[in-house]
Amino acid sequence: MNSVQFLLEKPFSLCSLEEKSEIKRLGRATPVLDITQCVKTKTRSFNRKFNPDFYEKFQWLCGCPQRKSFFCFPCILFGGEEVWTKQGVSDIQHLQDRSRKHESSKIHKTNALKLAMFGNINVVQQIDGAYRRSIECHNEKVTQNRYVLNIIINCIRFCGSFELALRGHDESDTSENPGIFRGLINFSAELDSAMKAHIDTATVFRGTSKTIQNELLQCMLEVCQEEISKEIKESNFVAIMADETSDVSLKNQLVIIFRYLVNLQPVERFWSFVIPESQNAVSLASCISREIGRHLEDSPEKLIAQTYDGAAVMAGTKGGVQAIIKKKYVSAEYVHCHAHQLNLIMLNAASINRSVRVFFVNLQGICTFFSNSPQRTSILDEVVGKRLPRSVPTRWNFQSRSVNTIHEYRLELIECMETILTGERVTNATTILQASGFKSILSEETFIYWLAFFHKTMPYVDILFNQLQRRDTNPTLVQSHLEAFEREMTKIRENVCIESSDGDMTKRRRVETHKDRRREACEVCDVIITEMKERFSFKGHLAAAALFRHEKFAVYEQNFPEESLRNVIKAYPFLNEKNIRTELVVIYGTDEFKSISGALSLMEFIRDNNLGTTFSESSKLLQVLLTIPMTSSEAERCFSTLKRVKTFLRSTMAEDRLSALAMLSIERNFIMRVGDFNQRVIEKFARGKERRADFLYK
Repeated sequence: MNSVQFLLEKPFSLCSLEEKSEIKRLGRATPVLDITQCVKTKTRSFNRKFNPDFYEKFQWLCGCPQRKSFFCFPCILFGGEEVWTKQGVSDIQHLQDRSRKHESSKIHKTNALKLAMFGNINVVQQIDGAYRRSIECHNEKVTQNRYVLNIIINCIRFCGSFELALRGHDESDTSENPGIFRGLINFSAELDSAMKAHIDTATVFRGTSKTIQNELLQCMLEVCQEEISKEIKESNFVAIMADETSDVSLKNQLVIIFRYLVNLQPVERFWSFVIPESQNAVSLASCISREIGRHLEDSPEKLIAQTYDGAAVMAGTKGGVQAIIKKKYVSAEYVHCHAHQLNLIMLNAASINRSVRVFFVNLQGICTFFSNSPQRTSILDEVVGKRLPRSVPTRWNFQSRSVNTIHEYRLELIECMETILTGERVTNATTILQASGFKSILSEETFIYWLAFFHKTMPYVDILFNQLQRRDTNPTLVQSHLEAFEREMTKIRENVCIESSDGDMTKRRRVETHKDRRREACEVCDVIITEMKERFSFKGHLAAAALFRHEKFAVYEQNFPEESLRNVIKAYPFLNEKNIRTELVVIYGTDEFKSISGALSLMEFIRDNNLGTTFSESSKLLQVLLTIPMTSSEAERCFSTLKRVKTFLRSTMAEDRLSALAMLSIERNFIMRVGDFNQRVIEKFARGKERRADFLYK
């Protein structure tokens, strides 16, 4: 702002008071100019270069690198000789003489005095009592305005935290439905006399308009993002998660989430919602790269992971988003969301053969049968006393709920179907026909067999889903959970029981049927186990998880995991291979480390015992492991917030307002820990533009 080029393009007289004060505070620009001048005398010729000592000799002299000339700083600000204010002096040989001549001129001395006195208050005015009283009155008014604005900010934060609509149908003073925000303001006025006086008497600034709401929300978003940026800057490694969905107004929303460590604890911070120009990889990567660049432009090596779902546009190894991002951020290894992976595995297992496909179709049909009719639901409530989960084919955990509920209440559901068939309340032929069919299905031996089989399988699937979707999960924990799940699936496969059946079938037919079911059940288990090994193979950068499996330290002490270490060094070349090898050998051979389970516990042990310098490379790798996000579940949670914030009644919400409201809801606990949050919002709001009300102290 104090550069010569800036002042030539924007005269000092056209600057605002804040800009003028900042220019004076910055002072003159004194760049080292690359000026060389050939000087010839009678006896010789030589090159003369500019000596920076001239700036010390003439305290008003300033330079312009673009024009390679010298100017007078006070005269540029207040006007003076054209050669010193517009053209510039580039003659080095005579610069000293011309500077002394200009320094003694009247116009220069006048401008230097103006610059020195700019912003200073006259001594007489300083000692004047009326002036001091006006300052006190102004500051008292500012205090009152800030107090009112603080209450308004709290009302907005309350609505945002609980995802409540700020605006009502009609926000006029006579409206019966002014909205929750206005209702909170009026309620606060009843409890606070200062707030009531402001609402009743304010003519300049009431703080309840849509414009003020949006400006305050924008200030809150900026303060939150500044805090997140500060945390990212202080962290050693960062990972990014992104996912896309459509909102209620059919706009594609791309959510950006950063994961990093704060006091060795992994945190996942919502950043914003972004509307990409299109849904191709280039456009999505451009949005993600732009947000990453705001934090890591000067340190691209800090981005060590990127996690998306398995869609081709995101996961493509050549033209996908992850490939485009990795070209610029070479350490940003891609991780396919493990929760999506598990969902795909179970969907494949649920469609591996005809019997299983028919079972799940019937299962979904039973749930849909009741959810589509209030009359059927009322009978279900009376007879069973438990409602069935809604059918969602693409979400395996919803299938799990259906299996468990129907298995527990199967006999009651048969009784419910019987009530529909024999009662007089239902006369619809389609309902009676469907109830008859579902009653038969619930009594079929095949349906009962698969219901019992998947009821036995579901608890382990649900446990793994819950472990994968935890915010504090990391590759080491995930690998342990996957191995435990695989062991349980193997046990289920080995112990698939064949129950005896009743009916009119011959003994030979029953045995063949049981063999077929056993074979099909084993086939389901085989699909799960095989795909688990393929989809969750911990190779490449994820091989680092194997290096810190405490139960294998005794094995590693005898046979060092060379291949895993090579994969890790290849993925993270910033690690010193020799040092980390030595550190791992010590870790594997020390009893204290063998009893520590998990990467986080190991990292805390190193920190608590001041071993960070001793195990510096291991500490880096442990931080990388803790930073890598194994799922994009946080993105799904953000989408849930999006659907609650941007509803059918609020479908025209602007993107900045949407991100701000989502931030207040998703990161409410984070905001609560920012002690001066409201004051920072007030400062940003007050300095954003000229306000008719006073919010800045003198």
